[in-house]
Amino acid sequence: MDTRRFRQPCVILNPAAGSGKSLRMWPRLQPLFEGRLGPVEALFTEAPGHATQLARGAIESGADLVVAIGGDGTLNEVVNGFFANGKALSEQAAIALFPLGTGGDFKRSAHFPEDSDEVIAAIAERELRHVDACLARFRAYDGTPLERYFVNVAGFGLGGEVAISAKRNFLARYSGTGAFFWATAVSFLTYRARKVRLAFDGEATLETSIMEVALGNGRFQGGGMHVCPRARLDSGSVDVSVVRKAGFFEFLAALPYLYSGRIYSHPKCDFFRARRVVAESDEEVSIQVDGEAVGILPLEVETVPGVIPFAGIGAR
Repeated sequence: MDTRRFRQPCVILNPAAGSGKSLRMWPRLQPLFEGRLGPVEALFTEAPGHATQLARGAIESGADLVVAIGGDGTLNEVVNGFFANGKALSEQAAIALFPLGTGGDFKRSAHFPEDSDEVIAAIAERELRHVDACLARFRAYDGTPLERYFVNVAGFGLGGEVAISAKRNFLARYSGTGAFFWATAVSFLTYRARKVRLAFDGEATLETSIMEVALGNGRFQGGGMHVCPRARLDSGSVDVSVVRKAGFFEFLAALPYLYSGRIYSHPKCDFFRARRVVAESDEEVSIQVDGEAVGILPLEVETVPGVIPFAGIGAR
């Protein structure tokens, strides 16, 4: 008797993920997927944003599992394909991630196994976990209103500048990791603190000069920075880490806090938790969503609790 949980699984593969590793691995991965899930439709992205179109089309055609093969950016695009007109396209469809990207931040929060076959087994066998999505509304660089869902981390300030620089610097075509570290160094040396206004659930407000603000559904960003160590994927809220203005050497000395999970023990870092967060500034402040530069403030982030059935995620 056929006991497979998913009747129409689909994978969406980003050929550029992991500097081409995903495409090279697919001939080996395909039989592993089909051994656990049965026949799997494989779709390949051709340009930025294409995974959103592919995921939306697959779900509308009846797919009950869409697996993103790639990094956090590919997953973000697939998540956005899960929604249309502010609602989930299907109550039956689930999402999963086979992580092959550069940063791999979502997989840290989701407790995926390390072995490829074990990841696929987890997707096939672990109980589905309903995770939150966060809807971000903001402005494009030309002023056009935009919105985007995310399941990991968004932020603005220094992180937004790093995301811009990582795409534009000369290393981007050779190494995502090298581009990120180069961008971090350059942005760190040139960044100037911005004054912002923050409101939490329409009540508590904060006005301060910031180096970075991270809004976490997940806990990690930037290739392992533990920016929101208390965040949970199904908490029904978003964790907010505010890193206030600091001098160059003071900020440099604080970097170990970002990787150790001790960020809230630093005197220049504040913690908030809310269902809805609004950020404004009279200056231009860049925003990143799951590592992608997307626009500028003002920003509104609203949590949509438990909206995505996610396959393969481990224990809390």
